[in-house]
Amino acid sequence: MTSTNFKCEERARAKSQFPKTRARGPKMGAEALPVTADSNNNCSGGEAPLVLGLQASALVDHVARVDCSLLDQLPGERGGSIPVAIEELEHILGEVKTHIISSPDDSLPMKTIAGGSVANTIRGLSAGFGISCGIIGACGDDEQGQLFVSNMSSHAVSLSRLRMKKGPTAQCVCLVDALGNRTMRPCLSSAVKLHPQADDLTRADFKGCKWLLLRYGIINLEVIQAAIRIAKQEGLFVSMDLASFEMVRNFRSPLLQLLESGGIDLCFANEDEATELLRCTEGEQKADPEAALEFLAKHCRWAVVTLGPNGCIAKHGKEIVRVPAIGKANAVDATGAGDLFASGFLYGLVKGLSLEECCKVGSCSGGSVIRSLGGEVTPENWQWMYKQMQTKGLTLPDIPK
Repeated sequence: MTSTNFKCEERARAKSQFPKTRARGPKMGAEALPVTADSNNNCSGGEAPLVLGLQASALVDHVARVDCSLLDQLPGERGGSIPVAIEELEHILGEVKTHIISSPDDSLPMKTIAGGSVANTIRGLSAGFGISCGIIGACGDDEQGQLFVSNMSSHAVSLSRLRMKKGPTAQCVCLVDALGNRTMRPCLSSAVKLHPQADDLTRADFKGCKWLLLRYGIINLEVIQAAIRIAKQEGLFVSMDLASFEMVRNFRSPLLQLLESGGIDLCFANEDEATELLRCTEGEQKADPEAALEFLAKHCRWAVVTLGPNGCIAKHGKEIVRVPAIGKANAVDATGAGDLFASGFLYGLVKGLSLEECCKVGSCSGGSVIRSLGGEVTPENWQWMYKQMQTKGLTLPDIPK
């Protein structure tokens, strides 16, 4: 392991009537990346964040809007997420240059930002909702690792549990078509990551937190299992996202074991993932979102299935709600829509809102990110979200001055 210092630029959180806050850049150490407390009430290295995100490998997204001819060249189905080797990722990035669809709304033809489902959700919770958040994972000592650290810390996410290791940081190409649908090709196999056997996960990392967020993935299954076990020992709620329909299809058995273990309190699935979960069940005839919601609700306290432009359905106990989508008419890029929906839904749970209100906040935050390229919400789109929440009578974030 090496030790490197990174300085991070301050970034505005929001404009107009919503106050600006500052996040101090971290000093990278060999074992962890401590950050200091700031005026936004986010945690320092010595304070436990309310929400802790598990992302075994820090990830950087390369997001670009491209024409369909490039998507036709890629193996696998459109709209999914299939792992690739570094050589293929670099090849795709090279091809992107000749297939980019330019837009006057985009300042850059390609955006390179901290990515990954968990990072998107955590960043959204901190930046848009003022919830104290931290991330636990491993970060490479390369340029991509520096970018990840800079981006996350500038949004006041605690990095005191982020281990820096010698090696490459994970990357993902996010290709967006003219309709706003995204196809992802992540490169994870050679990236640095957490190892539970190396004491990368300890009870001290989880102590004092209330929620653990994670994303299902077979490559990090041991880390996920260890994190859930420790989280439950420390009394945390656990939220899991089903990742992709390919992940559900190809690795359904370990997924079912996680659900049946009783360790997952909240499960998020999009329509494709939810129906794939039932379609793989032997003898299952009714593979629709409603049936999948019922299936998930048997194992989780809260179950949510997002339906893209058709909104979402959710169940808690005997209560079932359906909420329409918000902002779909202005959709530019679907990247991060489910992740930011989760940000809003979790904000609602933290604030003690009803199931319907949680879904409505999730629809507002999910609608905010699809208005621009990439999985990061712009200050202008946070303002749009606050106005939507205000119109619907929802509890606005209490972001301290």
